[in-house]
Amino acid sequence: MSTEPHWDGTLAVQGIPNRTATFAGEPQDVTGARLAAEGFLRELARVTPPSAPECWHDILLVVDELAANAVQFAPGPFRLLLRRTFDGVHIALHDTSTTEPRPRPFDPEGGGGGIGWHLIHTLCDQVSVVTQEDGKDVHVFLPW
Repeated sequence: MSTEPHWDGTLAVQGIPNRTATFAGEPQDVTGARLAAEGFLRELARVTPPSAPECWHDILLVVDELAANAVQFAPGPFRLLLRRTFDGVHIALHDTSTTEPRPRPFDPEGGGGGIGWHLIHTLCDQVSVVTQEDGKDVHVFLPW
């Protein structure tokens, strides 16, 4: 069941903070990013429950994919930002690679992989990539 989005200042008044976490870029940091996202979603759900149970799981899956891609394809640290928007959640992940993500064909014979970027585009309302000289920011918006 979906609810109509509204803005009445409630989130600001009730103190739903943005969540920012920085990671070294090691494989175990994918779990750390997921845990940071879970903490943010727990705080958010206390004030505004998700419009559907899958919203929670979709957000965590997208964070997993973004963090895994950063670890696999961008050397060095990455930064995760989660914030509430009036009708959803904005996730931004900054990594050290200036190469924009692109879809790859799925190759089960070659060790798997190739579905993450497709999955992100399927689950998110919007996806954008902003490159800078020190890396890139991947911005995604999901419903809540």
